[in-house]
Amino acid sequence: MTEKSFSSSPEAFAQVRENYLRITENIANAVAKANRQDKIRFMAVTKTVPVEKVNYAVSLGINLLGENRVQEFLGKRDFYVPDCEIHFIGGLQNNKVKYIIDKVSMIHSVDSEKLALEIDKRASLMERIMDILIEVNIGKEESKGGILPDAVNEFSDFCFHMNNIRLRGFMAIPPPDDNGSNERYFEQMQRIYNDCRSKYGEDIDTLSMGMSNDYEQAVLHGSNLVRIGSALFGNRK
Repeated sequence: MTEKSFSSSPEAFAQVRENYLRITENIANAVAKANRQDKIRFMAVTKTVPVEKVNYAVSLGINLLGENRVQEFLGKRDFYVPDCEIHFIGGLQNNKVKYIIDKVSMIHSVDSEKLALEIDKRASLMERIMDILIEVNIGKEESKGGILPDAVNEFSDFCFHMNNIRLRGFMAIPPPDDNGSNERYFEQMQRIYNDCRSKYGEDIDTLSMGMSNDYEQAVLHGSNLVRIGSALFGNRK
């Protein structure tokens, strides 16, 4: 198994620890630069990462995992350190909702009324409320899922008034701008988040943006949940 081959490599653990310390320092520096007082959550994205490597990251202080693939998650879930919070962050097909509805605490990638209705239905059957984020296609990219910015207000209303869904905020993966920066997209997402929070109140508390290559910039523009995979675990094979 890949977990066994990883466990025989103590230098790999050392690299994860070094990466973790560097990332947390970078986040702290960005928080100070932005003069922020709130807490930034550091999510470890576990796609293709062996369980032992994930559990080692948890031992360093990470308490939030992000899962991209339903089948991979179901195969690894029972081997994770207990009590670690898990969010589903990948694209989610309607027919896969039933497999994760009782196993994650938040779904980040809600991008259609049909998916929202399925989550609401499955959550009702489980007699629970499912926290969700609306995925926003802030760059209007044809290759990506997500609600277009012009449709965010209407879709937010739709989700906010469902019985077994609790809208917590937004997730986005901005593309680089013409000058190689994605700053203007981060600024747009920050405005969308702030407007929604003003409208619906403090239940709207999560703006998830920023990954391995841009998490510092995202923190400077209001993100309070960064999703980091390769910068923590190394490049995927």
